[in-house]
Amino acid sequence: MRLPLFISLAATLTTTAANWPQFRGEGGFGRSEGPAPIHFGPGSNLLWKAEVPAGNSSPVIWGDRLFLTANPGSSLETLCLDRKSGVVLWSVPTPTVPIEKTHRIGSPASSTAVADGKRLYVYFGSFGLLAYDFSGKELWRKSLPAPVVEFGSGGSPVLAGGNLIQICDQDTGSFLLAVNPADGKTVWRVERPAFRRSFATPFVWQHDGREELIVPGSIWLKSYDPRDGSENWTVSGTSRVATASPTSGDGLLFASSWNIGGDEDSRVAMEPFAEFAAVNDRNKDGKLTQQEIPAGPVRDRFSQMDLDKDNMVTGEEWEEMRQMFARAGNAVIAIRPGGHGDITKTHLAWRVTRSLPYVSSPVFSAGRLFTMKNGGLLSCYEAATGKPIIQDERVGVTGDFYASGVAAGNHVYFTSQSGTVIVVTAKDDPKVVATNPIGEQAMATPAIVDGVFYLRGAKNLWAFGNGK
Repeated sequence: MRLPLFISLAATLTTTAANWPQFRGEGGFGRSEGPAPIHFGPGSNLLWKAEVPAGNSSPVIWGDRLFLTANPGSSLETLCLDRKSGVVLWSVPTPTVPIEKTHRIGSPASSTAVADGKRLYVYFGSFGLLAYDFSGKELWRKSLPAPVVEFGSGGSPVLAGGNLIQICDQDTGSFLLAVNPADGKTVWRVERPAFRRSFATPFVWQHDGREELIVPGSIWLKSYDPRDGSENWTVSGTSRVATASPTSGDGLLFASSWNIGGDEDSRVAMEPFAEFAAVNDRNKDGKLTQQEIPAGPVRDRFSQMDLDKDNMVTGEEWEEMRQMFARAGNAVIAIRPGGHGDITKTHLAWRVTRSLPYVSSPVFSAGRLFTMKNGGLLSCYEAATGKPIIQDERVGVTGDFYASGVAAGNHVYFTSQSGTVIVVTAKDDPKVVATNPIGEQAMATPAIVDGVFYLRGAKNLWAFGNGK
């Protein structure tokens, strides 16, 4: 048992039925109906602070329990904290396995858990899926191969159609898996051979009395029936690598995607393999090493082309990447419901290609869609039409934004990598009304329950409230 640093500033939190059960909360919307504090920090509106092990996963809350996954040293674990105080109630280590490689700012504990009131489900790319009861007892485990990608895993599990669903897109062997939440047994599995690495969490789109599982991926955005994995529709022309999760509002589905080489004015073009190899394949073996490719954006993506990870790129692997660069598109899009098959041209409500977010997912609030581009550039659109209300508006904080936006009451919150939370009005003209630094790096998306703002930093989990 690990006792955290505990700072209590005042009265207790309320105990209601409000929950934040998965990545971006109830329904994956990133939204809490009630208000949350606007001004806060280490010396303002702090309810408590708890030291927690490293990890990029977001807090999940059910009742008075708060759950995290973590990577303390060379191990992996799941933690449960009392959300009133930050005291650790239990921590459970994951079965010992080799820890997957990750990006330099990534973590092998990046996937956020999901809870249903009876069980907590977690995914570690290094191991697979595990289920616990709320006392920390393991109920079942399902080991899965570590993802074939040097940046590690990122997509979080979701519950839909009575199933627990995990996306496992990678450089080769991509698949979508549904298991029975009660015992972890496979219900269905859909192979996704055309898809490459992805770090986005699927979104469950509920409309017109039906559920659709919306899965972002390389080049395509697809909808599946979560009950059996059958495909409903597809939209083509998204980015090469999926990093942001969709959301919905006012009857539309919203998705954003951006990656290098997908903008029309800076598209990466690759020569056909035969032409390129004739000049650069120095030993004439019909393959390319990383050193045989001139420095630049293509060489920088050598590991993505090298699907079998043998440190060589074949003509087939080269051509696959060339086609991906040619077909990729960067945009924020809105999709109307009711489509079947390829709906790229039939159900696109609107599309914008300027001021695009990278990892930070869009958030819908008060009839508007908000996005945050790296560099601290805020955009806000009329959700129904895509008409910009503001675009590329500087918020006064630069750097990258990896956490996704969340909303509470009449405000939207964006958290920078440097650990500053920007608070923006969601009604009238969007304006920055607070800039709240917490003094440590923050990669995880916050959670908001009962007016309390929970933020995971590099070393601490923070709970902020309105002077409670």
